[in-house]
Amino acid sequence: MNDTTHGIRIRPGSLADAPAILDMLDAAVAWMNERGNTEQWGTTPYSQKPGGVARVERYTTENAPYIAELNGAPVGALVLGSGPNPQVPIVSAGEPERYVRLLVSDRRHAGLGIGAALLVHAAEETRRAGVGLLRVDCWAGGGGELVAFYERNGFAPTDRFLSGNWPGQVLARRVD
Repeated sequence: MNDTTHGIRIRPGSLADAPAILDMLDAAVAWMNERGNTEQWGTTPYSQKPGGVARVERYTTENAPYIAELNGAPVGALVLGSGPNPQVPIVSAGEPERYVRLLVSDRRHAGLGIGAALLVHAAEETRRAGVGLLRVDCWAGGGGELVAFYERNGFAPTDRFLSGNWPGQVLARRVD
């Protein structure tokens, strides 16, 4: 695939990438916890959560996974689906869409634009599929930094939701 900012290369992913994705998710949980954020993904490493490994394996086999690489090593992951995660209580878009099911980057490479590059790739893949809408849902708690990240990357907030005590925000981006 195309090289992007800072030599990041994005390629299709597969089941073989599940261990690297789990490592990134585990590191993200630890990083969030170090910053005092224990509400977004909890305190248990993702690979040790009930169903965590199986979910990542499903993401890499039932959806469209993409891996960002730097010097041949995985540094980010994106999973695109044709709709929201069934566990998220949100309203259908009412039109064909692509949905960011997972976006994670290796915190050791923060500041290189890995997440932004993966979102650009998601928009390109959505457009290439002839679909005009790309959506994502994310944690809306804390100081709203994650929502602001998506807004900086071309998404606009649409619906808010509550999943238990977990505040969520759906964001959308037109790509047609």
